[in-house]
Amino acid sequence: MYSIKTLNKISDCIFDALGTEGFCVSADAQEPDAVLVRSADMHEMPVPQSLLAVARAGAGYNNIPVAEYTKRGICVFNTPGANANAVAELVLFGMLVSGRRVVEGIEWLNTLKGQEGVAKLVEKGKSRFVGPELRGKTLGVIGLGAIGILVANAAAQGLGMEVLGEDPFISVQHAWSLSRAIKRVESVEEILAKSDYVTIHVPLSDKTRHMIGRQQLAMMKKGAHLLNFSRAELVDGEAVREALASGQLSTYVTDFPTDDMLGVQGVICIPHLGASTPESEDNCARMAAEQVRSYLETGSIHNSVNLPEMQLGRFEGVRLQVIHANAPGLVSQISSIISAEAVNIENLTNKSRGDIAVTVLETDKALSQASLDALGQLPQVYRVRQL
Repeated sequence: MYSIKTLNKISDCIFDALGTEGFCVSADAQEPDAVLVRSADMHEMPVPQSLLAVARAGAGYNNIPVAEYTKRGICVFNTPGANANAVAELVLFGMLVSGRRVVEGIEWLNTLKGQEGVAKLVEKGKSRFVGPELRGKTLGVIGLGAIGILVANAAAQGLGMEVLGEDPFISVQHAWSLSRAIKRVESVEEILAKSDYVTIHVPLSDKTRHMIGRQQLAMMKKGAHLLNFSRAELVDGEAVREALASGQLSTYVTDFPTDDMLGVQGVICIPHLGASTPESEDNCARMAAEQVRSYLETGSIHNSVNLPEMQLGRFEGVRLQVIHANAPGLVSQISSIISAEAVNIENLTNKSRGDIAVTVLETDKALSQASLDALGQLPQVYRVRQL
């Protein structure tokens, strides 16, 4: 029986993914094998020795101490694409309200409450909120992952926009999903120079932090619109405020509000509603639960943010999983310990991801506890698990 701890209220569809047997799900689990989490901050939480996996029901995982968990041999998952449609719809809304000045118009309209002749006042004052149509304008999409592709395709096919896309790491699957109407360009600089609207869909990392700063904003068309539905830190807030004040940027729409952006002229802050739909919450929860179940039962790894992809499937007999540093000679040492016990290795799979590696061995019989302990004591071995 595997123990699953939930750190947030999570959709009941997880029980469809986990099944009715073999899993005990509780918010109070003390020694869980896995954790399902949405927004709870895990950085200061104690880590039980029993913990094998953490699944974030969502794309971002800044609330999980991934580096620390990696050294403990804990697999961390996220659910890329599960909330893609919900976020994409909000991005399209962001483009509409940024150009058409709908938000400012609604705010002004509320000031007319109680006045006589509202209809006439509206007709007299509405001209200040005139804004351009999207059809025929150019949208630049930085990052053609699950969300970026949905936005790009909808803008090109449904809204009649010219769409430029940039992503040097686009997957084969996503490339197949991209409409022929999308023109792929080779650089962010070209996106910025040619687009009336620019939307960012890349993960936050040391390389992407403040990827849009003063230099990049200066490259944009004067009066362009910038949308950020990925992470606040992707843009330099001070540079954005300066660009808005000078007129270089017309609007900045973000789903990640910060104190320095609230109340700023030209900034439209949305209270992180991108994935706030019942459909998205169900999709994320279901995917997270499915990934945890597969990992616990078979050792398969899909959509991990810290371990290599390993689609292993079901197995007969004994499967041994060793999470270790990607260092020369370690696989040989692991094999030697197993062979010394006269256990036959029937299949061996080794995958790496940067500094981390996972070795999976299928054997004709179970290893003794002494051999498992010996494996666990090897330098740079982080976790040993026999399934």
